[in-house]
Amino acid sequence: MLSPASWLRPYPVTAGTGSKASSALASPLSFTLPTRKKTVAYCLLQCLLIASLSGCREGEQEATNKTVISHDEVILSSSSPKWGYITESVVELTQRPLMDPVNAKLVYDETHTVRISSPVAGRVHGQILDLGTRVDIGDVLLGLDSPELGQAQADYAGAVADLNVAVRALQRTQELYDNKIAPKKDLELAQETVARLSSAADRARLLLANLGVQNKGTNNHFQLKAPIAGVITERNVNPGMEVKSDLSAPLFVISDLNRLWVMLDIFEKDIGLIQKGGRVIIKVPAYPATDFTATVDYIGQVVNEDTHTVKVRCVLPNPDDKLLPSMYASALILSSPDNLGIVVPLGALFTEGESDWLFVSAGNGRYLKRPVKVGLRLKDRAVILEGLQAGESVVVEGGLLLRMEQDQELQTGEVRP
Repeated sequence: MLSPASWLRPYPVTAGTGSKASSALASPLSFTLPTRKKTVAYCLLQCLLIASLSGCREGEQEATNKTVISHDEVILSSSSPKWGYITESVVELTQRPLMDPVNAKLVYDETHTVRISSPVAGRVHGQILDLGTRVDIGDVLLGLDSPELGQAQADYAGAVADLNVAVRALQRTQELYDNKIAPKKDLELAQETVARLSSAADRARLLLANLGVQNKGTNNHFQLKAPIAGVITERNVNPGMEVKSDLSAPLFVISDLNRLWVMLDIFEKDIGLIQKGGRVIIKVPAYPATDFTATVDYIGQVVNEDTHTVKVRCVLPNPDDKLLPSMYASALILSSPDNLGIVVPLGALFTEGESDWLFVSAGNGRYLKRPVKVGLRLKDRAVILEGLQAGESVVVEGGLLLRMEQDQELQTGEVRP
């Protein structure tokens, strides 16, 4: 059988006599004209050769585009459609969760909250500020017609008048005593009277001052004013209502909602993990995609005998007033800044038996199957104790595609050694 190279060699020319034979021998490219059958066979052989070479090239291209799989790694080609579904993230050292999230409740910051009652009895009249109104110090919340206030004003006016009379009497007695007309006991009695009436006038003045009333006569009109700046969050008064100073419920609650407290109940076995000043991540159902950061402010000193929990208080900034008192929340307590760790999304982890592993990017489409040791495992994240270093890139989305591809290739036996 002829080799492919011999198909392309020129046919030999038979030497003969005459000028034609000599001319044929003289030209190295001269061919003996083949028959028609030989011409057809020659063309078919050339087509087969071209098809064979093209098939080799297509095989090489197919091998290039194919995902290469081994027991410990997956290599994706640059044209693999899986690229659009794979997301990587570089892991860093961060403050790690110390325990499972605990239930929490948002409450007023009592250092920026007041509950206001009326110091005098009376009937409400005029305008009353409504719920949600933002007030400044000294703003009038409501007005009262108060006979009790009128009596206090009258008592003060009477005390001042009595004091003035006693002072003038003392002055006259002093003159008489100096001229040796009045005895010393009259002078001492006048001095005692002035001192007593001065004390009575001071008490009446202080009473009005505590009520926030200026000493400008008697008018029975009392104004209840805001002692702090904030928002009216509760109102328990209506127009025409009879108000007393001993009502059980406050007339108004005013609070600065830019700061709230978060109250936690921590089991006594976990209380040693919490430090004052520690960072806490707060989540509320109203804003599930938002993390709010609070700071541990106080750790209780008493264990609840029934629940064996300890109260922990956190301070939560609320500059936009998005969070409200009495909201329920969950709190994730983080480690201190000097106790860092690596945290990955739970979706990046795979579990086989008692082993955990994930895919780590080695660059150029190469992903390594890396076994890791997992610590605290939450519903959306996990703490990595061993097997992963800060700065490495981990597949956080699409790892299941790589695993399915690997499992399929392992089952079919198409595995790179």
